[in-house]
Amino acid sequence: MNGAHIASVEYHLPHRVISNSELAAQHPQWQMSQVVLRSGVENRHWCDSDETALDLAESACRKLADRTGFDLSQVNAILFCTQSPDHIMPPNACLLQSRLELPHTVAALDYTLACSGFIYGLYLSKALVQSGAAKHVLLVTAETYSKWIHVNDRGPMTLFGDGAAVTLVSTGEPAIGGFSLGTDGGRASCFMVPAGGARLPRSVETAQPLKDHNGNVRSAEHLHMNGIGVLDFVKETIPPFVRGLLEQENLTLNDLDLVLFHQASQVTLDYLYSVLRVPKGKQFFDIANTGNTVSASIPIALRNAELQGKLKPGMRVMLAGFGVGMSWGGCIVTWK
Repeated sequence: MNGAHIASVEYHLPHRVISNSELAAQHPQWQMSQVVLRSGVENRHWCDSDETALDLAESACRKLADRTGFDLSQVNAILFCTQSPDHIMPPNACLLQSRLELPHTVAALDYTLACSGFIYGLYLSKALVQSGAAKHVLLVTAETYSKWIHVNDRGPMTLFGDGAAVTLVSTGEPAIGGFSLGTDGGRASCFMVPAGGARLPRSVETAQPLKDHNGNVRSAEHLHMNGIGVLDFVKETIPPFVRGLLEQENLTLNDLDLVLFHQASQVTLDYLYSVLRVPKGKQFFDIANTGNTVSASIPIALRNAELQGKLKPGMRVMLAGFGVGMSWGGCIVTWK
C-alpha cells in the first residue's frame, strides 16, 4: 500500500481588507471592542463583487507552483471544497482544471462541506494516493462567505473572511495517520442558507430582509448562524471526539507537538484548549487577521505556523475541523 503525505500548502487571500474600525464606523451600535473579545477577529479579507472562490483557488495553486517548483501537470486529481461555487453547474474543480491547463486525464470533483471540509478532503486524498489511483492530489479549500452575509447581520459580518488554500497530497513515506469523522444532520438548521436550492428556490419572498429580536438583519437567501447552538454543539461534541481520536491512535497530548483546530472563533478555541488541557506551547491561533475562513482555515493556519517556525519537519500534529452540517473530523499528521 502506498504512503501519503502533505507535500506542501499554500493560500491566497483577497486584497480587500475590512477592519474592525471600518465596521465600527458603519455600525456604532455593534460595540466592536466587545465583539472582538469573542470573535478574535481584528481584520478580515473579502472578495470584490466580481471575484470568486475559483479566482482565489487559481491564485493559490499558482503560488504553490511558483514557490515549490512543482509541475502542476503531474496532478492526477483535483478535489475542490466550496459552498460558494461559481455556478450551480459545472463544478469549480472542472473549471480549475481548464484554468491551470492540466491534462484531460485529471479527475476533478467538488464537494460542499464547510468547516470540516479540509479534514474530509485530506481523508479522500489519502485514500486516492494509498489505493494507487493518484500520485498527486490537489486539495483545494476555498470560500467566499462574504457573498452570503447581510451587511446588517453582526455575527457573520464580524467573524468570517474569504480565502483559498491548496494542499498538495503526494505519494511517499506515510505521514497522514488515521481519521475519525462524524455527522449530526439533525442540527443542520444551526448554520445554513435556507433559500436558493431546490427545496426553497429564490423568490420575492425569500429576498425580503427580516430583523430578529437582537436587531440583526438577514433574508432567507443569507447565511443564518445560530451562534449559541453552534457553540453548544462544539462543547458537547468536540472534546469527547478529540479524546476518542487520541485513544484510537494510541496517543496522548504528550505525544503531540501541535494541536490545530479549525479557526472558528476566539471563544471556541479558548474553550477547547482549556477543557482539553492543551499546553500553551501546543496551541495555535490564526484568526486575528484572516477571520474564520471556513474550509480554508486549517491549511491557512498550517502554512502560517510553518512560516512562523512553530511547525517544523518531524512534528506530530492533530488537526480537527467542525461546523456546518453539523459535521466534524480529525486526524494525526506528521509534518514533512
